[in-house]
Amino acid sequence: MTSAEDIQQQLPSHIAPRIRSVRLAEGVATLVADAGGLGRPEAAALQRELEATVGAIEGVAEVRVALMADKVERRIVAIGSGKGGVGKSTLTANLAVALARAGRKVGVVDADIYGPSQPMLLDASNSKPTAEGQQLIPVETAFGVKLLSMGQLIAPGKAIAWRGPMTGSALGQLMDAQWRDAEVLLVDLPPGTGDVQITMLQKFKPAGAIVVSTPQDLALIDATRALDLFRQAEIPVVGIVENMAGYLCPHCGQPSDPFGSGGAEAAARALGEPFLGRIPLALEIRVASDAGQPPASGDGAHGEAFAQIAARLGEWLDRR
Repeated sequence: MTSAEDIQQQLPSHIAPRIRSVRLAEGVATLVADAGGLGRPEAAALQRELEATVGAIEGVAEVRVALMADKVERRIVAIGSGKGGVGKSTLTANLAVALARAGRKVGVVDADIYGPSQPMLLDASNSKPTAEGQQLIPVETAFGVKLLSMGQLIAPGKAIAWRGPMTGSALGQLMDAQWRDAEVLLVDLPPGTGDVQITMLQKFKPAGAIVVSTPQDLALIDATRALDLFRQAEIPVVGIVENMAGYLCPHCGQPSDPFGSGGAEAAARALGEPFLGRIPLALEIRVASDAGQPPASGDGAHGEAFAQIAARLGEWLDRR
């Protein structure tokens, strides 16, 4: 007579480690399997294979399979700025790559609906997300970072002329995708404090927010507005990053500060928020970004600047 132990012994070697329990009563085999880390197609395939394999065993008239999956504790970190052109998207891409290199499972949501740039920054312009039912499946980039962006869903160069409700719906599709094992989602917000930001803060409630600014007074005024929005929504502020901080002339070697120096750090101190670090104004960063090769993917000095800020973000997440 077939027993539960007999069923376990006849399971394929690639499936057996996922089996948590097997019962056999009156010809009905009930199996509990761990589907952790599997997407829906893979989980469905696992169930079909179990049903076929166990159903072929003598003495088994019916197979019932229960799949278990660990719920991923996923935290959202919004990357915002009060104005455009301060390097927010470049920072987001590089923080994601640096976090992935540090061993974290990371996804990027390009929520800058009208000006998506993450596909270029992460070398995924030619990669299109697929869908399963009503859910999008993010693109796996070469840097170990999952990505979803409106830039992957529309023709290159095509303008997006949408009103607020449509942008909110698009954001929901990106956020509610099959992120699977991603434990951290970095959201590249559009500049300013408009509909997308409000939808993000109210509906998806990020665990924290990073504000990016350049050192000059005009950018800092707008960055303060972004900080105020996060505070009003009761979103913890991880800290402030100063971008384009200092320039080293490639010809004479002399440093200069075309956008000023230390403004974001001083603002963070005055506002009582942490200062996460500064990224220099460097030709190498611009060239690498345009080529879809984030500096954080390498071990150079510029990559290290991003890695240090990512490490501070990682420490902040670990304390939560």
